[in-house]
Amino acid sequence: MRRLLNMPAAMVLTLVAAACGSTSNNESADTGPLNVGVIVSLTGNYAPLGTEDKKSIELAVQQINDKGGLLGRKINLTVKDDKSQPDQSVLNFNELKSAGVVAVIGSPFSNSALATIPQVDRAKIPYLSLTPADEQVNPVHPYVFVVPATSGTYAERILEYYKAQGYTKVAVAYDTKSSYAKAGFAGMQAKAPQFGISLVAPQEFQTTTTEFSAVLNHVKTSGAQALTVWATGPPAVAFAKQYPTAKLGIPLMFTGAQASTLWLNPTGPAAEGVFVASAIGVVGDALPDGPQKQAISELATPFTSTYGYPPPQFAADGYTGVKLLAAAIQKANSVEPAKIQAALEGLTLTTPNGTYKYSSTDHSGLTAQYISINVVKDGKLQATDWAKAELAKVAGG
Repeated sequence: MRRLLNMPAAMVLTLVAAACGSTSNNESADTGPLNVGVIVSLTGNYAPLGTEDKKSIELAVQQINDKGGLLGRKINLTVKDDKSQPDQSVLNFNELKSAGVVAVIGSPFSNSALATIPQVDRAKIPYLSLTPADEQVNPVHPYVFVVPATSGTYAERILEYYKAQGYTKVAVAYDTKSSYAKAGFAGMQAKAPQFGISLVAPQEFQTTTTEFSAVLNHVKTSGAQALTVWATGPPAVAFAKQYPTAKLGIPLMFTGAQASTLWLNPTGPAAEGVFVASAIGVVGDALPDGPQKQAISELATPFTSTYGYPPPQFAADGYTGVKLLAAAIQKANSVEPAKIQAALEGLTLTTPNGTYKYSSTDHSGLTAQYISINVVKDGKLQATDWAKAELAKVAGG
């Protein structure tokens, strides 16, 4: 105060005005829109995944905003297209960081997410990834949280199903250019022995592969009792269409990347009888009434009404990502990134994908119990009897 009294009047007025302006800006920041960044693939090979993510993310945000937002603030989304290119995802993240977002919901393309993680580590902004590659959480990156069940978790559930069917020899084919597929194959390699299963005739292909006769011929002579394929995009459609002509006579299993009309529709009749592992939300109708089914309905009912088809795996991931972030912000009662990160690490939440239990040592949060093993019947994914019995254990039945 003594210093102010000794200052010229004009200077005193300038300081007071500046102080008032600062208070006004802080109040605006505390009550204005809550900015959240989104990086999805809207063009390129992974556009079918990213467009479904975007639809469900926008739906979840609309539902939250219609109820008053978070901490009294409406959510404002800034959506970026990584163009199915890892370097573009990195550029997107840096732009979002400069824009002052409180968190980022990240790419469904594994390679894009993995390229972005070093930036996340430096920026210390919560990043909820929409891709299941295990490398994102093993080892743990403090600000990276995975939304879909990891590839390794899918591998565990598939092997559990095979054991229940009495299979001991399983063939695997995987895309060597996809981090998701490579992690899935590695997960099966690591976990197969504990289920009494041997992997035979491992077959490699690439994202650009369109002809699978050589792969199928190798599997045919391997003595395998089932075949699992880890793929994303067009190769999974081509593989399924060529499978019947090979006449292997054994079950064909795909993973969560095919739990969608984006695979079912172009595959057509060739999909009949094929097995597909998926998140629990894809087969919500098969569940008993309870909190899990209700969480799925909150997405499925409005999504189906709006788009004319049930939400695929990718839509469940995007919607769940928003729900996890919103719950963490509410728990933290803050939009400071460090406090959101700490809240995520102690978060338990039931979502369309299952019940997450994140911790400081587990940034994947989902167990294999929340993965369903389905079969295609009449052009639709239907939970197997084995899956119904298993899912009822965690869904209230």
